[in-house]
Formats: sequence, C-alpha cells, structure tokens
Amino acid sequence: MNRQIKQAHQRLDALSDRISENEGDSDATRQKSEQRDVTILRSLSGVGRIVLATLLAEASEPLRRRDYRALRTLSGVAPVTRRSGKYCIVVRRQACHMRLRSAVYHWARVATQHDQRRRHRYAELRKRGHSHGRALRSVGDRLLAVACAMLTRQTPFDPDYPVKRMAA
Repeated sequence: MNRQIKQAHQRLDALSDRISENEGDSDATRQKSEQRDVTILRSLSGVGRIVLATLLAEASEPLRRRDYRALRTLSGVAPVTRRSGKYCIVVRRQACHMRLRSAVYHWARVATQHDQRRRHRYAELRKRGHSHGRALRSVGDRLLAVACAMLTRQTPFDPDYPVKRMAA
C-alpha cells in the first residue's frame, strides 16, 4: 500500500511538472519569462502536492479567470448571512465543493504551522473567540485572496512583500 501511495505521489508530481511546463504554450502573447500558474501556486506556504492537484482539478476555471469570489464560494470559506425581520445570523457555507473545502482547510492548517504571519493571524482570531474551524476558514479566505492577486500579477509568493511594500 505504501509503495502504491508513493507511486501515486510521484505520478502526481510528474503531472504537475508537465502542466507547469506546458501551461501557456498555446498563448503566443505570453512572454517566456512569466511565471506559470502552477509554479506560483506551489510557491505559497502550505500548498503541497495534494492541495495543488485539488485546486487545479476542482477549481481550474475560477483560477484561470482569477475569480476570487467564485473560489471562496466553491471552497466554502465565504460565510452565509441569514436574515429575517427579527434576526441576522452568519453561518458556515454548506453548499460548496467538499474536496475543495477540505483542500483549503488543510492548506490553511499547514500554512498556520509553517508561516509566521498566518500563525499570528490564526492566534488573533482565536483570541477573539473564533472556533478552530472558523479561524482556519478566515486564514484560507485570505490565502485565496493572496493566490488570486499573485496569479493576476504573475509573481511568485514573497513572504517579505509587506515589509518591502512598507519600505517603498
């Protein structure tokens, strides 16, 4: 079983590499120096082979269009507001793609473990009284926004970007 899992991971990595090499070859207006979408997504903290494959498979159209709203709705990080004349309540989105929801959840979980900024944001949300799941959904929502911005600008993830921006 372990051998099969290892072979599947190797095959998944090979497919991701092939996608990153072939991506944009049909579009003649792209420059060769531009970063590829797969390379950009891989540069984000917390993105592993499974999360990358799930994002590319389940949300390829919103990623291609850089549609942040569609991504957050599909992945379940966008909250739902229920209102009537007497109350207003915000709840977790149930109508979403479950594999994508799971991938974004694990992406946010791993990012909070390995990225100082995400860990700090998660701790702030927990101090405010948010549950573990809600805090991770908020972190995942921010990661999706960062991913869309990076894909739009065609730049890889730079953890020191806010510092450089403040200095400029």
